[in-house]
Amino acid sequence: MARAQGARSQLAAAFETVYGTAPVSGFTRLPFASSTLSAEQPLLSSELLGYGRDPLAPVKDAITADGDLTIPIDAEGFGFWLKAAFGAPVTTGTAPGPYTHEFRSGNWTLPSMAIETGMPEVPRFAMYSGVMVNQLSWTMQRSGLLTASAQLVAQGETVNGTTQAGTPTDLDLIRFGHFNGAIARNGAALGNVISAQITYANNLDRIETIRADGMIDGADPSIAALTGQIEVRFADMVLMNQTIAGGPCELEFAYTLASGESLTVTAHAVYLPRPRVEISGPQGIQASFDWQAARGSSPARMATITLVNNTEEY
Repeated sequence: MARAQGARSQLAAAFETVYGTAPVSGFTRLPFASSTLSAEQPLLSSELLGYGRDPLAPVKDAITADGDLTIPIDAEGFGFWLKAAFGAPVTTGTAPGPYTHEFRSGNWTLPSMAIETGMPEVPRFAMYSGVMVNQLSWTMQRSGLLTASAQLVAQGETVNGTTQAGTPTDLDLIRFGHFNGAIARNGAALGNVISAQITYANNLDRIETIRADGMIDGADPSIAALTGQIEVRFADMVLMNQTIAGGPCELEFAYTLASGESLTVTAHAVYLPRPRVEISGPQGIQASFDWQAARGSSPARMATITLVNNTEEY
């Protein structure tokens, strides 16, 4: 009997035209490192008395379908997750490319996805419909594999014995690495940075109405948030002076490949708190700034994400 292995698992995704209705075609195979996306339905223990010490049968509770995906930050596949998190981009460029995709924060309407995770040896193919990105986060550092975590909220799960995604389209996997990263403040390179953490959250509001199938009616985006942390070696007063003055700055987190592909996340109005500066020993002194982004004035939005690749449309 075959046993399920992560090495043989598959993930295919497509954007939905109608929320909660998986399309019959147009799926793309996307790379991932791990997944907790699944549906669960807990049991409620019986509270009834009068039948002795042995409990009565439990009752099924509501179904919850959500989870996290660990995904590579690459030049093509990552655009699908950016579209799900920010909405459709403004794309410029002519064939055969390159194309520039500009994703902007602040959209009130976000697209939903259908995602199928497959375990062909069982076989078990789980189709998740109405999938929306609640949070997208990653860390910039000196070395290691560059991955992001996508926190997902789905409407429901349907399990089949065969794939419902057809033959998905494959993308070229062109990964960014930590070596390709750079951070700028107000257009100038920001030095002495040990690590930087970036988190964008849509703060989805689940619409948990009463339904016969136990699924949610939807997930509406509320006030978004772009936050993170910058860990720096304390070598100058640039960031500290900003915390004292209280004004915002523009932070740019970028990855660029020699072949021309690039990813740039620009937070247009970033505010820094005043951190503790501790001397804990003879080694170098570090400071952590837990930054928050807000709506800027020019442009009048919180963030712009620019992805340059050879994909014509998302």
